[in-house]
Amino acid sequence: MTGLGGLNKSKHGVVLGLVQLQLPIIETPAQLAAQTQRICDMVAKARRNQSTMDLVVFPEYSLHGLSMSMAPELMVTLDGPEVAAFKRACVDNHIWGCFSIMEANPGGNPYNSGIIIDDTGAVKLYYRKLHPWVPVEPWEPGNLGVPVCDGPKGSKLALIICHDGMFPEMAREAAYKGAEIILRTAGYTAPIRHSWKISNQANAFSNLAITANVCLCGSDGSFDSMGEGMFCNFDGTVLVEGGGRPDEIITAEVRPDLVREARTGWGVENNIYQLYHRGYVAVKGGAQDCPYTYMRDMLDGKYQLPWPVEVTDGTSCGFDAPTRSYQP
Repeated sequence: MTGLGGLNKSKHGVVLGLVQLQLPIIETPAQLAAQTQRICDMVAKARRNQSTMDLVVFPEYSLHGLSMSMAPELMVTLDGPEVAAFKRACVDNHIWGCFSIMEANPGGNPYNSGIIIDDTGAVKLYYRKLHPWVPVEPWEPGNLGVPVCDGPKGSKLALIICHDGMFPEMAREAAYKGAEIILRTAGYTAPIRHSWKISNQANAFSNLAITANVCLCGSDGSFDSMGEGMFCNFDGTVLVEGGGRPDEIITAEVRPDLVREARTGWGVENNIYQLYHRGYVAVKGGAQDCPYTYMRDMLDGKYQLPWPVEVTDGTSCGFDAPTRSYQP
């Protein structure tokens, strides 16, 4: 059930719009300003498109394009004019919005960040991408964890960005912290199509969560982003799936109340609970240990794969090998 894409909104429903935004070319501050306005215009289109919509979601790189430029004059701050414009667009159109920015970082490479703004213009969630798409992306690894915020209609929202969604631990962390709807924004191109689909479904099913996922769309003359917005229900089924048409807004009504019901009442496949309560039929409360070597090794700072890895920096993609160590 999607309420005919949200046209028929139920009492407990949250209507989301995923914008398959045309991949832009951003090389100058003037182009950045024009793209900021274009995104704001698309917020207004989303509101005109569907009066029931609660939240409109823009893809990763929707403001900056896929050039991977770290030019200081193109980087954005939370108190800068771009974010201010996004806030005004949400207020003017009485809608929540999820936006992508490449964030200036005086201490190193820029962050690939995302924000969720409510319909009063307040930033409700601020996230820095934990897993840049190495070796292609030059961004600083995120340092804000995986935040969760209160969303429209009493929902709980999280945001993960593109490559983040390929790590089961990311969606698991979001759900563990209470997220019922996990947004995933991306700039992926066609070679990732299959991995995109199965990971969006797996992230939903493994965590009894709704996933709402969208990529940039169209070509900038070099890259071809694939669009393919998709909503996955908490049982892993695809509710709505977009194609490859730029600027199409894919919509659905989702039901966080049914997520809560499943998380509370499911026995079979309530995996986020059963992860830490193994075999509770056999032993009271289940086994509450950590049998996973990689988890313990990460915590102890001795994570080591039992095979060699050849690509360990960005030199194959034209970036200098880094000399700084990560400072948590």
